[in-house]
Amino acid sequence: MDFELTEELQGLQQSVRRLAQEKIKPRAREIDTTSEYPQDIFDEFKKADLLGLCIPEEYGGSGAGIMGLALAIEEVTKYSNVLGLMLLLTRLPTGPIMIAGTEDQKQRYLPGIARGTHRASFCLSEPGAGSDVAGMQTRATEDPSAPGGYIINGTKCWISGGMQADWFIVFAKTGDPSSRLHSNIRGFIVDATTPGVSRPRVDKKMGVKGIDTADIQFDDVHVAANNVIDGSFSLIMQSLNAMRPIVAARGIGLAEGALMYATEYVKARPAFAKTIAEFQGIQWEIAKCATEIEAARLLTYRAAWLADQGKFSKEYVPMLSMCKYYASEVAVKASGLALQMLGAAGYMEDHLTELYYRDARQLTIVEGTSQVQLGLIAKGVLGHDLWWD
Repeated sequence: MDFELTEELQGLQQSVRRLAQEKIKPRAREIDTTSEYPQDIFDEFKKADLLGLCIPEEYGGSGAGIMGLALAIEEVTKYSNVLGLMLLLTRLPTGPIMIAGTEDQKQRYLPGIARGTHRASFCLSEPGAGSDVAGMQTRATEDPSAPGGYIINGTKCWISGGMQADWFIVFAKTGDPSSRLHSNIRGFIVDATTPGVSRPRVDKKMGVKGIDTADIQFDDVHVAANNVIDGSFSLIMQSLNAMRPIVAARGIGLAEGALMYATEYVKARPAFAKTIAEFQGIQWEIAKCATEIEAARLLTYRAAWLADQGKFSKEYVPMLSMCKYYASEVAVKASGLALQMLGAAGYMEDHLTELYYRDARQLTIVEGTSQVQLGLIAKGVLGHDLWWD
């Protein structure tokens, strides 16, 4: 058993750390305040070849895998959860294509993401179907004018990066929308310029501002046969399972950033003839939080290692869900502790603690809530996918 990162991954970690400190740290508050898409940071990611980390080399990526992307996201999220999301969006919509796409689909859609010439989004959630994936109402009917093609109608909501996307991965039912049969669900690649695609609404969010979350509407959108993905409900689950360590990495990075920020503050802040950091009560809270961050890191790195081996099917779900559940909850806890350590100052926009606090709450909701993850973990134990003898 080796807990050391490879030389290549260590190099990646250090280079992204420098980029985060030099380019992202100074921009974090401005991005939150203006809510404007940080194109300058996207360009920095592009220049540093960070947009194709988990895309195989044969499709223009660097082949660093889930682990490489998780390490990069951890570093940038120490200062901005928004920029962690930007990197995450290089894997979430490309995942279904890498798992079940045709060679033609991989050649047409993966290189553009790796080069930074195109962006994409993952369209799954609907107004009445968030965690309840089988409850989706978006429908795909066979296109009589194009053999093997489909016509999509429906609305997807809370789509991260929806306003910037050049194409979408869309999941819809090919049968009766009221049916909950998993076999009725299919995946489709839809170019954003296709007639009938519109983006009628942008959400006003409490945090993670700078990358829009939007509604994407599909009105009689024609999809050719070569943009239909071979997969059903299981493809959705495998795609999301593989993403657990990537979302968890955002949680680890945010928790690290929040605790480091607050620790530096209490070391310098005088109170009662000493610094706040000299009080045992504060020291114990710092120690407990640091321990939880390291525990979350071990869960996350193991999950990333599993995902990179293609181990994201049913039997590995408990370990993948554990990292997402625990790391996102630690992020909320750490950001709350950091804010409390600063007292009144932490509640003000003079400090980043209130920003960490708002951004952390997103992580326990997106890509499977904490409650959904707990259900998956419990199901795995009950079914002996996770068992100890």
